[in-house]
Amino acid sequence: MASQEIQEMLGVSRTRAYQITNSKSFPDPVAVLSVGRIWRAADVERWIKEHRRDLQDSEE
Repeated sequence: MASQEIQEMLGVSRTRAYQITNSKSFPDPVAVLSVGRIWRAADVERWIKEHRRDLQDSEE
């Protein structure tokens, strides 16, 4: 999962997504490519469940 996808999932600006993905609580990327950092979707989804409860699906 790339930073742009995280930005879209969180519904935040590019700057805010950068701040979030650089916070100590956010999972470390699994790869750093020429196009940017890459995270496991499961890690990001787990972080959202723990830190952004307002973004969880209401069906869960």
